[in-house]
Amino acid sequence: MPIKGSLREASLPDVVQLLALGRKTGCLSVADRGKFGNIYFEDGRIVYASIVNRRDRLGDSLVRDGQLSRDQLEAAIAEQREHRERRLGDVLLGRGWVTRELLGEYMRNQIEEAVYFLFTWTQGTFHFEADVQPERRDFLVSVNAESLVLEGARRIDEWGLIAKKVPSFDMIFVANEERLAAREVSLTPEQERIVGLLDGSRDVQHVVDDARLREFEVGQALYALISAGFVEHAGRSSPVPQPRVTDSRIDEHRNLGVAFYRTGMLDEAAREFRRVSELKPEDPTAQFHVGLVALRQARWKEALRAFGLALERGGQRPAILHNLALTYELTGRLPEAEESYAEAAARAPEDPAILLAWGVLALKRGDAATACERLDLARGDSEQPKAVWYWARTLAAAASDDFGHAEALAREAVDRYPHDPVLRNNAAVLLELGGELTRAESLLSAAVAEAPSVPQLSKNLGDVRYRAGRYDEAWDAYQRAVSLSADLGYDVYFKMGNIAYKRADREAAERSWRRALELNPRHELARANLATLDVLE
Repeated sequence: MPIKGSLREASLPDVVQLLALGRKTGCLSVADRGKFGNIYFEDGRIVYASIVNRRDRLGDSLVRDGQLSRDQLEAAIAEQREHRERRLGDVLLGRGWVTRELLGEYMRNQIEEAVYFLFTWTQGTFHFEADVQPERRDFLVSVNAESLVLEGARRIDEWGLIAKKVPSFDMIFVANEERLAAREVSLTPEQERIVGLLDGSRDVQHVVDDARLREFEVGQALYALISAGFVEHAGRSSPVPQPRVTDSRIDEHRNLGVAFYRTGMLDEAAREFRRVSELKPEDPTAQFHVGLVALRQARWKEALRAFGLALERGGQRPAILHNLALTYELTGRLPEAEESYAEAAARAPEDPAILLAWGVLALKRGDAATACERLDLARGDSEQPKAVWYWARTLAAAASDDFGHAEALAREAVDRYPHDPVLRNNAAVLLELGGELTRAESLLSAAVAEAPSVPQLSKNLGDVRYRAGRYDEAWDAYQRAVSLSADLGYDVYFKMGNIAYKRADREAAERSWRRALELNPRHELARANLATLDVLE
């Protein structure tokens, strides 16, 4: 289960320490209104952290330490703008301006600084999702979380002092030139860097950006300068006019939306994508993502509307048509789903995901022959298709009365995905139909041991044992199945009634057969058995 809560109720350092002690692996997402950050864990150690839409400090740090010239940084940033899929570190490596070892060292510092900055957030929410990993794993670190918590606590204490003199980043300060000229002490490099920026026109956030320093470094420097009387408060930045709509501003909302979506914060994701749509109404991807969010939240009407708008604005794109078809399918509108899948397949005839979904739809519509054709196209030359492909293709073969092929597919599926309970179940059912009860039971027993909460596995295990005449063991399996799903099927209760009758437990037999009749009022054998009980009384 995900771990989530409010930062008002639990501080972020406490949450990080809890995850470290529990040796958790996954992603801790933190959100505070328009701010969003991630901390990734592996076996309780921090391996990556980032803050969405925060200015990249990597290049600034390299320039500050003399590892990179300002001209080189500007050239690398210009190249990155032309190739948005590349990160700044990739560009610097590609140009030979830094080594991988040096970049790794600075990446580690950047990750640690991101964690420290997230520790200062005292409002908002956190959400931990297990087993989620960073998209890229080429610059991961392995940092003891406890060491970051200790250093973070020290910084938080310092921030408490700093906040007494710098309570907000919209404050404006001005240097006291007269006192600075008469000083008898040296300034630190950070103090020297910011003092020239304190001209009464910049607020603290702009000083951070223009000095190319970290927030904490500027806070420390400002605190010391104010305490010494070298800097004075000059007011606050005036309310800024509504910013001009720029591509970078739209990208900020889009990036936040993607980050929220990937970590399951769907309401927040929808808000950001709607904002993109407001700022750039002709953008089809914004409505497409609004549709994806609505689809995951089972808000079908909203999903259909969003995908429809995406089609109007972006044309008949296969991905939009695919998800529109899926929405129709989930709402039972199968003819419309068929039409949308067909259009998607016509525009992307080699897309295995579209062909697979189209084949499953044919299976749902009872057209086994068409399902086989589409699913074979979906597989193509793939040596190992997805588990869901094996599930669908096996059922399609069985529905076409091609049980030999169905059994061969089921065996192949179990070989490829040995721990998938659904595929094991399919294989076991086909083995049972072929009379191989021992092998079927072995498969089902192993599947039940690994996935005990799947009722169909226990039900089928009971069927195999019932057919073999091992009624007590069948009863135990059926009992487990109906305890997991009381409406699993009338045939379970009918067989339980038969077993109870063999045990001379008339009450249990009557109860089971009556339940079978409730689920299937046309079950004549159950009705006849109940009538026999009445005669025998």
